[in-house]
Amino acid sequence: MTNPTLQQSHGPAFTRIYAVGAARGENAVPNADLIGPIDSSDEWIQQRTGIVTRTRAGADVSATDLATTASREAIERSGVAPELIELVIIATISNVQQTPSMAAVVADRVGANPAAAYDMNAACAGYAYAVAQADALIRSGAATYALVVGAEKLSDVVDPTDRSISFLLGDGAGAVVVGPSETPGIARTIWGSDGSKAGAVGMNGTLTEYRDGAAEWPTLRQEGQTVFRWAVWDMAKVAKQALDAAGVTSDDLAAFIPHQANMRIIDEFAKQLKLPDTVVIARDIATTGNTSAASIPLATHRLLEEHPELSGGLALQIGFGAGLVFGAQVVVLP
Repeated sequence: MTNPTLQQSHGPAFTRIYAVGAARGENAVPNADLIGPIDSSDEWIQQRTGIVTRTRAGADVSATDLATTASREAIERSGVAPELIELVIIATISNVQQTPSMAAVVADRVGANPAAAYDMNAACAGYAYAVAQADALIRSGAATYALVVGAEKLSDVVDPTDRSISFLLGDGAGAVVVGPSETPGIARTIWGSDGSKAGAVGMNGTLTEYRDGAAEWPTLRQEGQTVFRWAVWDMAKVAKQALDAAGVTSDDLAAFIPHQANMRIIDEFAKQLKLPDTVVIARDIATTGNTSAASIPLATHRLLEEHPELSGGLALQIGFGAGLVFGAQVVVLP
């Protein structure tokens, strides 16, 4: 039999980020509050990480609550009616419920029902992954407007006695609205993973082991030196590839917004990329801490609050972390 010609969707040629919103944990937690359990000092933490304090949410505030607050700000600033948002992607590793997805709950809360909604886990690269997906899905015609969120409450998955990572982590959410554009606003994403190094950053147990009494409540831990070397050397190469894919050089950038993992990594990145003095570098980690998937949009939000003149300029953003996953792209700042 002869089949009718199948119709496939197609969308706009280009996309861009319309606006960004943010929510940070309401409690500022200085280094002095954390040094006892890890037998350390404020000076040691600041020298190794650049963190002075970090934001953490109270017991009655969930990652979903943070995501909702950030999303509402992004939507309001975007000028896009929430009912026009057809896709909600939330990057997170700290949704304490396997199901329903955080994205479906947030979509309902912000008035975007019946948007397609799902959570995705690419750890600290999650936001860059989600931006890549929103860009591709809009250009394919699967959605017109998308809400992309990085949301974490890492204080739920941290062991305060773990010297490898506990003092790094904060809570927060950052959100952006992505939609069609007449000119290119999101360049091709360079992304990937190296599962052979999966043991370098991750959880120290499984939920089934915890259920069976074979392990404590799973918490994050890392091999600090392994992660540092990987981030500094391998991720600088990925960042350069992202610049090449966008057809620009570091001289064309207005801002550099790396995952806020460690101030020493950020500083080394700047050297490796030979960033000119004109490029503003996001250093949100000093007062927010490492918020995994939320760190890039949170840093973007703060950068634009402090430097509104950067709006319309090019920013290189790169996320990297557990599983050893990575994603980088050049975007036009909203």
